[in-house]
Order: sequence, then structure tokens, then C-alpha cells
Amino acid sequence: MTSRTELLAPARDLNCGKVAIDAGADAVYIGAPRFGARARAGNELADIAALADYAHLYWARVYVTLNTLLRDEELGDAVATVWRLHEIGVDAVIVQDVGLLETALPPIPLIASTQMHNATAEQVRFLEQIGFRRAILARELSLDQIREIRSAARGIELESFVHGALCVSYSGQCTMSHAIGGRSGNRGDCAQPCRRAYNIVDYRNRRLVKNRYLLSLRDMNRISDLGELLDAGVTSFKIEGRLKDDVYVANVVSAYRQALDEAMAQRSRRDSERVSISDREAVRSSSGHSRTEFEPDLDKTFNRGYTPYFLHGRGAAGADPQDQKQGDLSPGSIDTPKMVGQSVGVVTDVDAQQFTLKPHPLIDLNAGDGIAFFDAQGKLRGTLVNSVEQTKRGLIITPNSMTGIDARTEIMRNHDHAWLTHVRKHMPERTIGVLFTLIERSYGFELQVEDEDGNTASGQITDAKEPARKPEQAVETAQRQLGKTGGTRYRCEGVILEWSNPFFLPISALNDLRRLALDALTMIRQASRPIVTEPAVHSTAAQRAIPYPTTTVDFRGNALNERAVAFYRRHGVTEIEPAAESGLDLYGRVVMTTRYCIKEELGWCPRQGKPPRLDDPLYLEDEDNHRYAIRFRCREYPDCGMDITY
Repeated sequence: MTSRTELLAPARDLNCGKVAIDAGADAVYIGAPRFGARARAGNELADIAALADYAHLYWARVYVTLNTLLRDEELGDAVATVWRLHEIGVDAVIVQDVGLLETALPPIPLIASTQMHNATAEQVRFLEQIGFRRAILARELSLDQIREIRSAARGIELESFVHGALCVSYSGQCTMSHAIGGRSGNRGDCAQPCRRAYNIVDYRNRRLVKNRYLLSLRDMNRISDLGELLDAGVTSFKIEGRLKDDVYVANVVSAYRQALDEAMAQRSRRDSERVSISDREAVRSSSGHSRTEFEPDLDKTFNRGYTPYFLHGRGAAGADPQDQKQGDLSPGSIDTPKMVGQSVGVVTDVDAQQFTLKPHPLIDLNAGDGIAFFDAQGKLRGTLVNSVEQTKRGLIITPNSMTGIDARTEIMRNHDHAWLTHVRKHMPERTIGVLFTLIERSYGFELQVEDEDGNTASGQITDAKEPARKPEQAVETAQRQLGKTGGTRYRCEGVILEWSNPFFLPISALNDLRRLALDALTMIRQASRPIVTEPAVHSTAAQRAIPYPTTTVDFRGNALNERAVAFYRRHGVTEIEPAAESGLDLYGRVVMTTRYCIKEELGWCPRQGKPPRLDDPLYLEDEDNHRYAIRFRCREYPDCGMDITY
């Protein structure tokens, strides 16, 4: 079986979406005007339509996020939005609220948001049975868990995050932001309490850890794991970042395009007797070739350091040897939630206005660069480089501020001015390969064009055929002019001349032939673009009778409207607690569940040798004196983690 393998990129806006397509994305996801999980990343329908037109030339797809919980009075507007998205040619809609499935939706493919907590084979199998085309998997799953899901649900597409910021909580299950300030992540307005500083105190009120970012995670990076994810049955490889700028998108998408192409090529070269669990041949799902004039570097754009995040199991010392591929890249970014950058060297000497840096080999620090460092108190600081002087003792750096810089301070660069400027000036370009054939006809000439997908079109002119006085020059001129596809989205890969003898054709006539042929090809590509047509999700009697995996759901089932309650009841759920956003009192309730463990991060895990003796229970305490009890699920290894109670 052949599956269309997809690199999926974020689009903050129309411009970022176009950059993602140009960099090689097979699909992009973008926020609807309302009801997206990033409230600050909404887009007008006209811009979404323009992005769809742009993407569809390359047979790439556009998905729109409508993945928040909806109140009863919002359902009508949300359904109307889905209909408008269907009308303007959007390829799928990403949803969270199951109440939408109890409304009259158009026959547009639906993608189950990771906010639906797609973490078990039972959940994904249920989504498949009720008609979802794709499920976006929970970020914290291991390869073994993904394989288990693929075995249980072989007909649904599986989308997996591979890069970008991580939610520390199980997605869709976090109500901490809502509990402390009324800003709900499930409503697109998370205040990110996971990026705040916390203390750890015990039940005797002794402070064990002070002012650390204990819930802040590094960013995901699975660029080295794409082949294993392919084998596990992943269809779509998703880059996070709908709030990131166009340079970030260009860099990260370009890097993953190269890596995914290589992973697919390696897979095709494997021993034919080796069968992956997906039993599918991976084929790229869009057209064209992306060209970049910069070398992608994932360390150059925003990141908090990287982790593969439980893909290969837990990384604690003392864990099973087969779980050690994760190495020492612990998930936590507990010193700072900000970008630290790449180490460039160590300070050897300081004076009032400058410092001497012993740089690492091949480091080229320049004026305009941004640098970061931890001061003597462990606080992250940053400044700009005003000037750099090369000396025998090292680099003499004059920064904008010397505050916090001492001898032996390690300096990191978190803004490479020259590299970022180069990327901005040389954004990726994407073109579709075409072959031209100029044919002599009785009425004049026909120029046929065939693209890399096998689409053909032609243009004709009826000019009188005048034998060329200079045959070699005529051949050279025809091939040169017909091959000039600059300014279009096509790339000439050859010109074939089928004439009885060389003819003189004016440059204007050759240009007209090329324009007519390419315009016709564009129309044919639009008409022949593969479009998924299928019945509306949850529309048949059989789908509506599938039992839900459980018969009870608490507030984390996210039933905020009456349609959502009706959905659960229809599928056999007998006990339904309303969503937290209904006004539920969360005091004493679990507001965050994680696979990440603070004990493991701090070296306190019993599997890490001899951990310190702790007087449980332990509590997290933030700067506003909110206190949360931590329950460690140590007995559930390797799926251990924490439950955090408000």
C-alpha cells in the first residue's frame, strides 16, 4: 500500500504560509478567524483562500485550526466557518470539540486535534471508526506506543509532532491556566504557567528548590528519528510554531524537508524483505523542488535546547538499556524558558567596557549579534555586541552592557545577525519541473509542456514558417528562450525541438508560446489536483453507534456545550462531568497531568541511584503564592509522571 508522506508546517499568516510552501512543506496549518488554539494567530478568510490557491499549485494542502472548546452560543458561528472554509477550498479542518460532530457539517475531512488527547490505541481506533481522516498523536508517546496505535487503527492517518515547543501537560488535559486566572488553553488563551518560576516545598514548608522553571521543557527535535517514525506508521510530520516568524519557518522547514527526503530515500533502498509495521511505501505528497541559498541550521532560530521527548523511552540513569537512546538530553529547561543559544566561548578577562573571549573553533562573532549568559546568581542575561576586535589573546568584545559578565562566564550567541540577514535576503524558492517540446505543425508551431506529475498542456502560434538563415543560432535561441521560466513557478528541465529543419522564430513568438503553454498547464494542474472527497464525519448510523472507549468522562472530557454532552451520550457514556470552563470549581482537582517528572529532572528518581530522602507530599509554589500538590506516579513506570493538584 502506498501512503502519501507529508511534511506539515505552521503558518502564522499568509506570508509565513507561502514561505513554508516555498521551503518544501507538503501542507500547512493556519488559524481560522476565530476558535483556534492560538487566539493570537487568527486569519481572515480571504488570506486563507489566497494561501490555498498558492499551495494548490504545488498540490500541497491547507488545513485550518478550529480546535478550541465551544460554548453553546458559539456553535452556530463555528459551523458557518467550517462551511465557508469548505467553499474556499480548504483541504481539512482540525477540531477538538466533539459537539461539532452533532451539527450539520459539510463533507470536508476532519482532523482530530492533539487536544483530544489521542494517546491510546482505543481512542484513535474510535476516531477512525466514526470517520475522522487523521488523528494528531499526543506528543509524549514513544515509538512502541505509536506502533501499537497503528496496529489497532490501520486506516486512519497518523500525524506526529517532530519539532518545536512542547506542552508539559497531556494536551487538552491542562486546566492550570484557567484555574489560576481564567485563561483557558482549551479556549486558545493559555497564560503558560508552565513557563513560570517555582519553588519546591515539602509538607513542613521547607524550601528544597528555589526559583527554578520546573515545568518548562526544552523544544522537541526529532530530525534524526524520521525514519523510525515512518516505519512506525506516521503519515504526517508536524512542525510546531504558529506564532513563529517567516525566518524560523524557512529555516526549520528547509531542514526537515532535506531530512525527510533522505529518510524516504533510505527506506526505499532497504532490503525488500524488511516490512515495517505500516506496510506502506512512503511517497512525497506534493510537487516541486525547493531551492535555498542558505544552509539550514536548527540552532540559529528560536529554541530552548532540544529533546526527542520520550520517543525512545525515559532517559533516567538506571533505566533499561534500550531506553538510553535519549541520552542525557533531559526534557526540562529549568534554568530559563528563553532561548540561550549556541556557546561561542568563555570570558578570560574583563574591564569596564569590554571583555576578552576565548572563542570556540570556527566561531565568527560579529557586531550586531545577540549574546546571552548566566550571571553569578544563575539569572539569564543578554546584550548586543557593538564591536569585535581580533587579537592574539582572543576576541575583544565591546557589548552594549557589561552587567553580569565576569571572567569564566560562558557566552552564548542567541542572535546570529549575519546569518539571519542572509536568510531574510534569500528566502527559499519552489519550482515545478517541466519539459518543453516544440513541434512543427502545418499551421505553425505547437509548444507542448509536461510537468513532473505527468500533466500536459500546449500553446500554439500560426506564424509563417521561415527557414533559419543561421540554423545553429536558431536552435540555440529557441532552446534558450523557451527555457527562461524565471518569474514563474516552473523550472525548465529540457527543451526538445521537433522540426524538419531549424526555423527562424522571433523571441517575442517564443515567449508567447511559453506563456500560453504554462498558463494552460497551470489551469490543468488546478483541475487535476488530487482532492479528498468523503462523507461528513459521524454522519452514518453505524458511525453514530460506535461505543466510546469509556462509559464515564470527568471534566477533562471537555464537554462545554450541550451538543458535546449529546455526543458522549450517543456513544454510551453514562456519566459526563462538564468542562472546567463551565465554571467548575477546580480547587482540589488535578489541573495538570504529565509524563515529565521533576524528580527525574532533578536527579531525585529512585532509578537514578541514591536519591535524597524527601518528606512527601511535595508542593510547587509560584511567585503569586499559588501552591500545587504533586503526586508522583512512580509505580507506573515507564509511563510514570506527575499529577499536579490545585
